[in-house]
Amino acid sequence: MKQIVVGLDDVTDQLLVALFAGGHVLLEGVPGTAKTTLCRTFASILGIRFERIQFTPDLLPSDVTGIQILDRNTSNFVLRKGPVFCQLLLADELNRAPARTQSSLLEAMQEGQVTIDGNTLPLPEPFMVLATQNPIEQEGVYRLPEAQLDRFLFRIKVGYPQRDAEVAMLELHSRPTPKLSAICTAEEIMSIQSQLDTVFCSEELKQYIIDIVRESRSHSDLLLGASPRAAINLMKASRAFALLKGREFVTHDDVQSICRPVLGHRLIMRPEAEMDGRTVEAVIQQVIQRVPVILDQKT
Repeated sequence: MKQIVVGLDDVTDQLLVALFAGGHVLLEGVPGTAKTTLCRTFASILGIRFERIQFTPDLLPSDVTGIQILDRNTSNFVLRKGPVFCQLLLADELNRAPARTQSSLLEAMQEGQVTIDGNTLPLPEPFMVLATQNPIEQEGVYRLPEAQLDRFLFRIKVGYPQRDAEVAMLELHSRPTPKLSAICTAEEIMSIQSQLDTVFCSEELKQYIIDIVRESRSHSDLLLGASPRAAINLMKASRAFALLKGREFVTHDDVQSICRPVLGHRLIMRPEAEMDGRTVEAVIQQVIQRVPVILDQKT
């Protein structure tokens, strides 16, 4: 990845964790921070089929999922599949499309399938959605509803790189862009995903995850805390994070390291807390500090 994009090593690691956990990612950042380039490079290295949809206000749900069209030669309706029938879908500027078009991705993200005119069709495996949005633009955009945000395993904020990384970026763009070849196959990715449940998560760690989720629901700065789905995703992401680190067991550090991207987009701040300058990231850190770490005495 460093041959194409620089300064996004942490983001790349989180994309891998989401891929291993079978989740989807919302990339949030201002224009020009290489979000689209990152997604294209990620797909080419993985060796899986990639499609990109540029979301606009006039985009229809059928432009995403597909449509039945009349074949004049046979007088029969034929399915023309949309770009969602791929293995890695880049939903560029997802918040530019209205809610009706945004919702066309919900079934694909949650169930791994698409229903067109009453016919349910499975999507290729593995299937992953990488969506981008600009957090500072307000005109001509539609806010993502909480139900759709909850379908994303991670929300990753892509900021400006460090000074040294920006200098390296200029060096990178002063020579021809290398052509990268795939380092794995879809079958290998699915094999890794199948190992996720073999990563050991102790009863104490499961209780620790639930305690974090329940603590968020009682925090004074939050209008809405984490849901049960958030707890499930936190456990999956922790297992995938441990797997990425080459371990067969989950630790408290794994859970804490992955809390921010898993919970950040699922918590809703109270307006008065936002006006006082408090942030979701600070609240998550407080929640982690408030929940005691109970070690398994047997180990």
